[in-house]
Amino acid sequence: MKIKEIRAVNVNIPHTPPKTKPRRPTWNRSAPRALPINKYPEFSRLPSQMPGMGGGQVWVRITAEDGTWGMGACSFGDSVAVLIDQTFAPMLEGRDCLATEYLNDLMWRSMQRLGAAGHAAVAQSGIDLALWDLKGKLLDLPVYRLLGGPCRDKIKLYATGDDLDWSMELGFKAFKVTNPAHYEMGIEGLNLVEEKLAMARETIGSNAELMLNAVMSYNVEFAVQIAERLRPFRMRWLEEPLIPTDLEGHIELKKSVPWMPIATGEDHHGRQAFRQLVEHRCVDVVQPDLKWCGGLSEAIKIYTIAEAAGIVSIPHGGGNTPFGQHFAMALPESPMAEYWLGTDPGIPLSEVRSIPGMATPIEGCLIPSDAPGFGMEIKEEWIEPWG
Repeated sequence: MKIKEIRAVNVNIPHTPPKTKPRRPTWNRSAPRALPINKYPEFSRLPSQMPGMGGGQVWVRITAEDGTWGMGACSFGDSVAVLIDQTFAPMLEGRDCLATEYLNDLMWRSMQRLGAAGHAAVAQSGIDLALWDLKGKLLDLPVYRLLGGPCRDKIKLYATGDDLDWSMELGFKAFKVTNPAHYEMGIEGLNLVEEKLAMARETIGSNAELMLNAVMSYNVEFAVQIAERLRPFRMRWLEEPLIPTDLEGHIELKKSVPWMPIATGEDHHGRQAFRQLVEHRCVDVVQPDLKWCGGLSEAIKIYTIAEAAGIVSIPHGGGNTPFGQHFAMALPESPMAEYWLGTDPGIPLSEVRSIPGMATPIEGCLIPSDAPGFGMEIKEEWIEPWG
């Protein structure tokens, strides 16, 4: 079966307002966080207002010659959409739509001169995910069965967010909180982080997992001090403390704080970046984002590299997308999935589901759809041309 067309598109999913009244606004509207740009205080610390965070979600529709179509998604708006439509689509159209390894390799090799990372990897991700969705539909199988079938009855989740009471009420047993400090803040930042994690540990108790999401806002010196401060709180991991290109920093950090598990990867792109982390044993959990790293095909390669070294793969935001849900259902060394919880406390998750057909957590776990492809129930009339 040949590919007839590849296009970047918008998907306007109708959203029904929740029936339930919220108890209070979500932490996501007011909690300041840090990213690398916050070295400079002129920039907002709310993600929606930070440079580099905009552009919006890009959907990709791939249509086969028999009219069957599959959908994938990625990020960062126009700059990625133009790569999909003007670079990758002309190269892939007319080729076998089931040859996902070959098509993935074509995209990866075509971008080496420009750098097969960044926006190129993000564009490749959207196309690759759409190809897997299309393959599942053509073969009438859910993607997790194309990956070898289920390896667990359900996926355990951890909740990301600062509304810990609400996360606990929803049945989650593992929690990741946001980071309030940039290394420029010095001892004030160290104190803020220590106080926040002390309160978090007190709230969730001693039998729950606890993680901190630094989002590239530390340098090695600050990260070492943070690890020392957080030692009493028995952390499951410290996440993405350094910028992804600082391989030497990751090596030095792991040597300096061997007791603190380090997780990273959402802003690493492609298998080579992860191979370097694994080779140097400076990561304990790899976290590729399936919408950014190069897609499901690339994430499986990353998983295999990590698995061979005894390192687990827990994709960034995996529980929030059908793509990550199917990954976690099929791969044994992916022991739990992240669920980013940024909706208003009190509103049931079933009332705020973002993609029709996608599974919703129940008591901190979920079971992916067994419909063909990724199981998304996207109607054709919701799909519009990009731009």
